[in-house]
Amino acid sequence: MTRKVADCRRFPSESGCTLTITGTEDEVVRAATEHAVSVHGHEDTPELREQVRGLLEDEKAPV
Repeated sequence: MTRKVADCRRFPSESGCTLTITGTEDEVVRAATEHAVSVHGHEDTPELREQVRGLLEDEKAPV
């Protein structure tokens, strides 16, 4: 199973957020959405969850 990554550093924000979330796709979508709502003030909508899902990357294997 490929783990997914959501990394706030890829997106400019006033807070300069550096959070990275890694896990299964569903785990990361859920956690990243909760983070976007609680920290960045977004509204939890199906559109936000799909946007988050579309921005996920595969975790790179450690070297």
